[in-house]
Amino acid sequence: MLTACPKCQRLFPEDAGKFCPSDATHLLPADQVAIPEDSQDPLLGKTIASRYEIRRTIADGGMGRVYEARDTQQQQRVAVKILHQEIAQDAVNIERFKREATTSKELPHDFIVDVLDFAEEKPAPGRPDGAWYLVMEYLDGEELRTLLNNSKKLPLHRTVRILSQTSIALDSAHAKGFVHRDLKPDNIFLVHGPQGDTVKVLDFGSVKLTKGADRSQKLTVMGTTIGSPFYMSPEQAKGAADLDHRADIWALGAMLYEIIVGKVPFNAPNGPQILFKIIGEEPMPPSLASDDAPTELDEVVLKALSKKKENRFETCGQFADALGHALGLQGTHQEWAKLSESDIQNRLSAKTPAQPAPITTTQTNNTTNNTNNQPNPYPNNVPPDNYSPIKPTSPVIYLVVGAAVLLLVVIAVFALR
Repeated sequence: MLTACPKCQRLFPEDAGKFCPSDATHLLPADQVAIPEDSQDPLLGKTIASRYEIRRTIADGGMGRVYEARDTQQQQRVAVKILHQEIAQDAVNIERFKREATTSKELPHDFIVDVLDFAEEKPAPGRPDGAWYLVMEYLDGEELRTLLNNSKKLPLHRTVRILSQTSIALDSAHAKGFVHRDLKPDNIFLVHGPQGDTVKVLDFGSVKLTKGADRSQKLTVMGTTIGSPFYMSPEQAKGAADLDHRADIWALGAMLYEIIVGKVPFNAPNGPQILFKIIGEEPMPPSLASDDAPTELDEVVLKALSKKKENRFETCGQFADALGHALGLQGTHQEWAKLSESDIQNRLSAKTPAQPAPITTTQTNNTTNNTNNQPNPYPNNVPPDNYSPIKPTSPVIYLVVGAAVLLLVVIAVFALR
């Protein structure tokens, strides 16, 4: 049995208490709480598929609106995502919506949102032509995007746990041949709990299948934009046909950069300019972009953001391991994903970050005019955007300048005669 708040319409388990934690209103059995009608949204207060009672709006996006609903059969809270009416007129959008449902069902995982149902209700309240809906587990928490909008940066212990859990989810998807292609903070949901955040990866609607027939080809051919510009890998920005799981590793690197620096690695006024920078420019090392970003993470982040996918980590798990080890943690991301945030914080406080690997002969040879034999301060020889190497002045320059000055003096003497 569920209880509900008469004021905000939130649903709660029967043992959640007597008062709404949001507005302190006394909770009542859900069956006794009437849902007020809304002339702007005829779906509120109605029941979809004779099962899902729509109670309140919890999110409104470009593709659809997400509601909190009560599953009257299972007596549990669910989230119901319904495509906007105008979006549902496009066959490509419906295909993407279907893929989000079918892919998520093929990827049951603790760190991936659980999709429970998907269908079209025809007719639907206020929509005689029908409404496409997707039912998911209800999650208490917030998107990583919301958290970053409010906090800009996250503490390292929280970052390690988030990246570890996200990497486990993505490696599981990659092992089955699925490439997410639209990783971004908006699609990482954080369920808050006593041990810390628990990640739920959302929205597999842009997925590419790398094993067997690629069901995503249809969307690409029909011109749907796949991915968000800030987190698009160089090969994805170019529309490469051989896109693989390492595009997700690049996106994860871009998110880690934003988490520790407070801004994305590439920014511009519009999408095409962002993609131009991603393809043609190198990111500024995090420690130069932000005073409090640890220098130990420069090499890890820049490796994930390598232009060539062959130079990135092979798996998301390797990436997460490199993050923890650079900070001085022992073990692997599989272990860190299960630790509480406080345990990770204690381990970080007790450890000394690992020293960066010494520069190899190959790296030294690749360093531009490093005539003073100074160590290269930029991991992977990647300088920031505004970096300009200062080269020692050649003696020839002094001779040329001296001759020019002497010539000017001679000309001036003759001119004064």
